[in-house]
Amino acid sequence: MDKIDKKILSLLQENARYPLKHLAQKVFLSSPAVSTRIERMEKAGIITGYHATVDPIMLGYHITAFINLTLDPKQKNEFYPYVEACPNVLECNCVTGLYSIMLKVAFPSTMELDTFIGHLQKYGNTQTQIVFSTAVKPRGIGIPQEEEFLEQES
Repeated sequence: MDKIDKKILSLLQENARYPLKHLAQKVFLSSPAVSTRIERMEKAGIITGYHATVDPIMLGYHITAFINLTLDPKQKNEFYPYVEACPNVLECNCVTGLYSIMLKVAFPSTMELDTFIGHLQKYGNTQTQIVFSTAVKPRGIGIPQEEEFLEQES
């Protein structure tokens, strides 16, 4: 990946719906050249998809929570398909520390969250934190830009 690929990735993370013409103007290339670079990054697995960001509250999901779970490694084959099939699970991460799994979930109510936690407890102990507010919304990964390229933009 060169500095142009990095700039394209930053722009796509900012808005995946930017027209090729806009991207091309920002990186000083033709639209077909930008399209080729994007296709190459898709094939290489650097770009894994394009997604719409939605407001969960506007969809009725008023409760966001993080659930820590102790999971016996022997239960992974049963647990992973279960949690993958649950649409309320936004993320499932294996982590270090007292708990081995950290889930990020969204539910319409605390009652539904409580029911889900009850189902999780067949796999192990849980600890739950309900989110009051989010200071930094989910965002793309920061891609370091080379200074000389940024200066050309100015």
